[in-house]
Amino acid sequence: MSDTMDGRPGKIRCDACPVMCYIAEGRSGACDRYANHDGRLVRLDPHTIIATTQAQGGKAIPFHATADGQSAWDGDLLRTGMPFVTAIGAGTTYPDYKPAPFIVSQEHDGVDMVTVVTEGIFSYCGVKIKIDTDRHIGAEQATVRAAGEAIGHVTTSEYGSKMLSLGGVEHLTGGSKQEGRVTCDALLKLCNKEAVDLEIDAGARVTVQAGQPPVIDGEVETLMRVGCGSAAIGMFARVWRPHVDEVIVVDDHITGVLTEHEAGKQLGMTAAGIRVRGRRSTPGRYFQVAGSGTGWGGTDITDPLDIIKRIDARTAWPGLRLLMVSTTGQQWGYFVLNADCAPEPHDAPPELMHSVQMIAENCEPSVCSVLFMAGAGGSLRAGVTVNPVKLTQSVRMMLTRVTCGGARAYLWPGGGITFMVDVLEMPDNSFGHVPTPALVAPLEFTLCLHDYATLGGHLDEVQPLDSVMGQSTRILSIPSGAGPDGDKP
Repeated sequence: MSDTMDGRPGKIRCDACPVMCYIAEGRSGACDRYANHDGRLVRLDPHTIIATTQAQGGKAIPFHATADGQSAWDGDLLRTGMPFVTAIGAGTTYPDYKPAPFIVSQEHDGVDMVTVVTEGIFSYCGVKIKIDTDRHIGAEQATVRAAGEAIGHVTTSEYGSKMLSLGGVEHLTGGSKQEGRVTCDALLKLCNKEAVDLEIDAGARVTVQAGQPPVIDGEVETLMRVGCGSAAIGMFARVWRPHVDEVIVVDDHITGVLTEHEAGKQLGMTAAGIRVRGRRSTPGRYFQVAGSGTGWGGTDITDPLDIIKRIDARTAWPGLRLLMVSTTGQQWGYFVLNADCAPEPHDAPPELMHSVQMIAENCEPSVCSVLFMAGAGGSLRAGVTVNPVKLTQSVRMMLTRVTCGGARAYLWPGGGITFMVDVLEMPDNSFGHVPTPALVAPLEFTLCLHDYATLGGHLDEVQPLDSVMGQSTRILSIPSGAGPDGDKP
């Protein structure tokens, strides 16, 4: 960072990012992270250090200058009992020839350790979103929009969840300025655990927030399906066997039919002669029984009888008891075949309702998961060592541990240092932005001092932990045994 007047009266120039703002006295730069205070460039958000406490319920102190003790963080990252210097609020290495802002040493179990922290400016970044729902929110590859601008797409579904891939350099810098700004704003809010409204072309309106249930077309999702229709048959076949003659579990992907299914056969159930629509896969398992939608089991039907293709009167019988149920147990219908072997609705007996409730009880709560994904570029790695490739090699050899705001990162195989991190494991407001546009995210590299010297680290910049503890430092204290369900602010 520079505090040179650079020929503009009353203004100083910031070199923390490529925008190079001229900032007037009492004003902040475009990122709202740096400001001009009495002619000096100051950081507005504090450098963050995580410290574990032995007692449960340890409170966090937001700043040394305050004592309200009201801010707390619910993540348990290292469980080492030693302070961990994060890169949150540390600053960047831009214009990239400089060493990382903080290279901190401390001893742990008799070993001299070094943590190198820097905030990366990521144009190559995005988020992967997992939405726990059976509802159809949009076709694969459908464009996802925020404020009317394309910011990503729907990707392949996973078991009981829809997946979105948002951001990336194509949307941040490859489109119009407005597209880049909207993409950056959406990513920043998502990574900082805020709610974002999204629209999917020819699909649903979805509100996404990390750790919260999704809101789809104005309705809050509550349950994630227990499994596909076939899996539900296998799980609850023994429960249904005494109380019903046939069960059809309606599912957009694999609809299950109990008496055709191997589970029903092994329990000695008699074939019911009820054939459902769609493409038969293996006995009792059917694909494409209906279109995708927001109805039963993620299909587009509201009347479950619509998926019945025919009832064979030679096999079925009057009085046959039929349960039709969705994969969350939220939709169900009980029918009895009349004298013509046509299904008629009836009140379900209590013991059968208990089985429907069991399906719902076995469904996990529906939530949204947000994973930040980025790559540590050569310029960022140069802040760690004079020869950046040696850092990559050290990470691959597991001599260097990579964390993001203190949270352990998942490292993708292959070249470079491409990582993902669950934003819920990070302290609040860990992310910033610069209007290039790009996200600013914390990244830490921790390794033995000996290994740091071997890879050509900036040894002259190493400083003890005590030297970085100051009035502008934020200390987040967490109980040593705390987890994601700890106290929140």
